[in-house]
Amino acid sequence: MNDSPEGGDAARAHGALVAAVQREFPGARGRFRFGDHELLVAAADIARVLEHLRDEPSLRFSQLLDVCAVDYPERPSRFDVVYHLLSIVHNRRIRVKVAVAEDCAVPSAVAVFPSAEWYEREVWDLFGIAFEGHPDLRRILTDYGFQGHPLRRDFPLSGKVEVRYDDGLKRVVYEPVRLPQAFREFDFESPWEGAAPPPPAPEDPGT
Repeated sequence: MNDSPEGGDAARAHGALVAAVQREFPGARGRFRFGDHELLVAAADIARVLEHLRDEPSLRFSQLLDVCAVDYPERPSRFDVVYHLLSIVHNRRIRVKVAVAEDCAVPSAVAVFPSAEWYEREVWDLFGIAFEGHPDLRRILTDYGFQGHPLRRDFPLSGKVEVRYDDGLKRVVYEPVRLPQAFREFDFESPWEGAAPPPPAPEDPGT
């Protein structure tokens, strides 16, 4: 896990990239991790940082590949929202991270990259991170009546409610989760889940 690239050319390229961003956003911090450039910026600046990365001729990160999030429940700024960008012209990638508290919103990137619309909806649905200025922030993977956000690390394994179709009411109903049996214990060392060993063979009376 290196914070700087190996080799003179890679180090110079990384330094030039970070400098090109810091001229406009002095608070931005850069590092080189897992073979890619990485920027850490303030959440309030994210839309303007993404626009700068897209339009600056020395950067030209013209394609937004993904927006995702990571949950760190023990931190005051609980979530990292991560933007993955690709510069086709310069053949390089960058991750841009913002830290955000649970009750804070992140400015939407839809005006900069229209493809962010569905990515941000997915992050909202699975993590509960709001994006201020999003044109249509609603669930995209779970049902509209779903309770909670499944990718938070404090979300219960069994969920909060379960759904079924009620033939009498002729509609889908939501009910508290019921577990008719306890969670199973799995033995991953054995394909038979820890079958009892065979009884010992009887001793040969002739020996």
